[in-house]
Amino acid sequence: MGRSADLPRGLVDRFIARGDVWPDDTGCPMLHVDMDAFYASVEIRERPELAHRPVVVGGTAHRGVVASANYLAREFGVRSAMPTAHARRLAPHAVFLPPDFARYQEVSRGVMAIFRDTTPLVEPLSLDEAFLDVSGSLRRLRATPAEVAGSIREQVFRAFGVTCSVGVAPTKFLAKLASGMCKPDGLMVVPRAEVLTFLHPLPVSALWGVGKRTAEALEQVGLETVADVAAVPLPRLRRVIGVALAEHLHALAQGHDDRPVVPSTREKSIGAEETFEVDHVDRDLLRRELLRLAERSTATLRERGLRGRTVSIKVRFADFTTITRSRTLRVATDVTQEVHRTAAALLDEQVPPGAVRLIGVRIEQLVEEGSGEQLMFDAPERGWREAEQAADQARSRFGRAAVRPASLLAEGPARSGVEEPGPDPG
Repeated sequence: MGRSADLPRGLVDRFIARGDVWPDDTGCPMLHVDMDAFYASVEIRERPELAHRPVVVGGTAHRGVVASANYLAREFGVRSAMPTAHARRLAPHAVFLPPDFARYQEVSRGVMAIFRDTTPLVEPLSLDEAFLDVSGSLRRLRATPAEVAGSIREQVFRAFGVTCSVGVAPTKFLAKLASGMCKPDGLMVVPRAEVLTFLHPLPVSALWGVGKRTAEALEQVGLETVADVAAVPLPRLRRVIGVALAEHLHALAQGHDDRPVVPSTREKSIGAEETFEVDHVDRDLLRRELLRLAERSTATLRERGLRGRTVSIKVRFADFTTITRSRTLRVATDVTQEVHRTAAALLDEQVPPGAVRLIGVRIEQLVEEGSGEQLMFDAPERGWREAEQAADQARSRFGRAAVRPASLLAEGPARSGVEEPGPDPG
């Protein structure tokens, strides 16, 4: 997505809110709220002495990756998903911290609660961003869309000590563009009457769905800005990038995006993965790592009242060859032992030997607990589930290390990767 620097000088001020002054927000019910460098901001909230230092959150060992970097670190070129080793070369004086996803999830739940107190039409995209449709809440709140956005920013900062940026626009696409352009800690309004004034100077890469390869294809035929894409005849655009993508981009370039906010979007899968600091061939060690990842994944399932029918594993070898294998269970589960048993069988039966760099577990085909799945009350897993629920309660009170499977108590493999949730681009 573009940043404010992608707009001509002086044009940005027409759209960014300054204090209580902003452009006309009539007919702009879509908000995109994006937390600013979320993981790093939560860490700085806990350690205020780091407020004026570059801070990088992510895997801290040799093969780790950056999950989040505050804006001081970004001034040195540090970005999310960058190898930690590269980030250390760019900013050797930065503070590097391991992630604490339990804390980020806790703050995220509170932030999303603020959103849902504002409007029931909230569509989370990740822990740190969401779309909101406030059209039905304006009369109750006695506020305009920009005033609602300003109130959300104040509430989030007052409650959690972290900042967010908000885009206010007629459509979801424009709202997301705007939130990215006013970072950090900003509010941008794209008036309905000035959509094309805002949109057309941007590079083609600002269009949702344009990656590096598509951008290159467009630029090769002289289409460098959104205005170029809007002006080109649709048949010509189809020949360049294909029918479906051409029609999609042509509509966006005209300012059209009729996607509604969908609050009922259900998670499709839950999982975790880990990159080892050194490659491993020991299958016993890999099975233990699968147990650890299964434990974390199923704890998340139970926390969210979900179960899954399909267990999949991901294995990346030393040469970066990556394979996935999956198996669908007869009954959906949230039991660690069952997920681990399935994952270990996939490893033993379907993954060839070799030095492993990364391993992961994912649970798919999610259903809500009690949503029609026939429970097998006489199955051995029932006792495991009750024990795991008790362990969940103990961990919530005394920390994650309070109760662990015995096989995980011994020192495990050296790890460096960032487990899910994934990189925080905000």
